[in-house]
Amino acid sequence: MADLERRPRVVLGVAGGIAAYKACELLRLFTEGGHRVRVVPTAAALRFVGEATWAALSGEPVSTDVWADPHSVGHVRLGREADLVVVAPATADLIARAATGRADDLLTAVLLTAQCPVLFAPAMHTEMWTHPATQDNVATLRARGVLVVDPAVGRLTGADSGPGRLPEPAELYALARTLLARADAAEPRDLAGRRVVVSAGGTREYLDPVRFLGNRSSGRQGYALARTALARGAEVTLVSAHVVLPEPAGAKLVTVGSAAQMRSAVLAAALDADAVVMAAAVADFRPAERAVSKLKKDAAADPAPLQLVRTEDILTELAAERSRDDQIVVGFAAETDDVLAHGREKMARKRVDLLVVNQVGVDRGFESVDNSAVILGSDGSAVEVPHGPKEALAHRVWDLVAERWRAGAR
Repeated sequence: MADLERRPRVVLGVAGGIAAYKACELLRLFTEGGHRVRVVPTAAALRFVGEATWAALSGEPVSTDVWADPHSVGHVRLGREADLVVVAPATADLIARAATGRADDLLTAVLLTAQCPVLFAPAMHTEMWTHPATQDNVATLRARGVLVVDPAVGRLTGADSGPGRLPEPAELYALARTLLARADAAEPRDLAGRRVVVSAGGTREYLDPVRFLGNRSSGRQGYALARTALARGAEVTLVSAHVVLPEPAGAKLVTVGSAAQMRSAVLAAALDADAVVMAAAVADFRPAERAVSKLKKDAAADPAPLQLVRTEDILTELAAERSRDDQIVVGFAAETDDVLAHGREKMARKRVDLLVVNQVGVDRGFESVDNSAVILGSDGSAVEVPHGPKEALAHRVWDLVAERWRAGAR
């Protein structure tokens, strides 16, 4: 019984939208991750997925009605005892009722009594999401500290396509875990109201239509930075190059290929950003010429020497041409030897506010789920982040960014 009580307690609210079937996968991720989940579906949600399914997947009784088991006062107890409340899908109707403080069913009553982090994952048709009434209701909830992620863009019901799709369950689960990890922080949503830009992945510079110069970046560190910023309340634009990762729930995703494309996208997004974190591994060189067709192997001769030219120095340009004086620019330095010496030299040359210096190599840094680093500051500070999940390093980066904002200095 003691082990059961130590498991994080999650209330999964399910509103009446077709995306309710995806909440089944989210529920399974929670239970397999060791969480204790009580599902609270609305009456409309039960028309899409039945009570027996929720009970079987959660291993817990399903709460559907304020009049069921009135002696337990479930509409108060469930919210009070939860470590996290997730509403997925959150329909336009549910968002409207929550924003206006309605308590006309069990789920809205639970939302009024919850003292823990609350995450809404909207899913609805594009016209409903973009309607001023829905946007006003979302703004109201966000102002109260509720994390309402923007829906994904893609195929909706029928032939419709656009913003309104429920983010992927795996990304919602990752975001929920980040919220749980931050629940005891003094200011769990310390980035609320901030706009941040994060770059991720590795650019490619093509020699011909099939060959390119690139690197082994998986994009995981950049995506962890985006996800943790979202969990802490920021509005996030993620500029991503060549990754095989699900889109972080709630981020505005801009996909690019080359260093030149990365430069254009990052500089455009940075115009109104409070912080820019360049975690992408941008190729340092590109072929001087790009062949229009595949270069053929000539068995009788060696290939001609490959001439390279430098790519754009995006980080230096960002730091030198900030859109505002209080904008914070964070760079990354991936080094193989003399890590700190190279890092300090790069920081002096780039003139960034923070530089995350990490050693890379075979099974280290790139393509790994873990990372370690030293974060150098323009004030001469050096913060060591021990080997651990890339989310831990991401949080430490945002801690230092937030400290600079509070101090009123870069």
